[in-house]
Amino acid sequence: MEPRFDVRTPRGRLWRDLTTRLEIRLLATWVAIACALAGFAGLAAEAREGDIGAVDRMILLMFRDPGALGTPIGPRWLQESARDITALGGFTVLALVTVFAGVALVLNRRRRQAWVLIGAVVFAQAVAEAVKHLIDRPRPALVPHLDMVYSSSFPSGHAMMSPVVYLTLAAVVSSGLEPPGVRSLRMAAATLLVVAIGVSRVYLGVHWPTDVLGGWILGSAIAMAASCTAWRADRRGIGDHQV
Repeated sequence: MEPRFDVRTPRGRLWRDLTTRLEIRLLATWVAIACALAGFAGLAAEAREGDIGAVDRMILLMFRDPGALGTPIGPRWLQESARDITALGGFTVLALVTVFAGVALVLNRRRRQAWVLIGAVVFAQAVAEAVKHLIDRPRPALVPHLDMVYSSSFPSGHAMMSPVVYLTLAAVVSSGLEPPGVRSLRMAAATLLVVAIGVSRVYLGVHWPTDVLGGWILGSAIAMAASCTAWRADRRGIGDHQV
């Protein structure tokens, strides 16, 4: 059911104008999703062929001491920080964030958004495992690994799942009438965290840069689709409460 705001009132006109702008953004978002999926398909095709490009090698080696490839650049604390950051994109942390966020949304009577978040995470995890199995790209052997790994390389699960969780959550907790500055700050913080997690995977030598790029692209596409669905659910929920 659509919201029944009276367009003759200031609140009604505000909601009408906001809805129009958001629907235009939704159309642009779906176009961006289609472009992202096309870009990911191209990267996946290259990864499946098994060719490692010069740019992948160059970027990976940029993070290591040229005279000792087992030593990452920077002070000791930077290596420890990279491990801390990369853990924020690990399965355990993301699962806990998803469960706690889902419970919080349910307690705040936003069950639709909770299901959108949980559904997006479960779907993305299944897709990540399927693509890893299909591509079966080996982990980088160019430098020693500084973190434990046990699956194939493309796409990076950390880089893919972190936008699905953090970007979707940032979008889900926003409301249509929230000040734009608050939404922008929340999305900027989530984006910065996603970027840091992806970079940490290359810094630790467990992924090629294109693994991370592929994860970012596919994960962001899923996050955008989930955000659109969450907005629709939020709008429907507001409509259900108008009489």
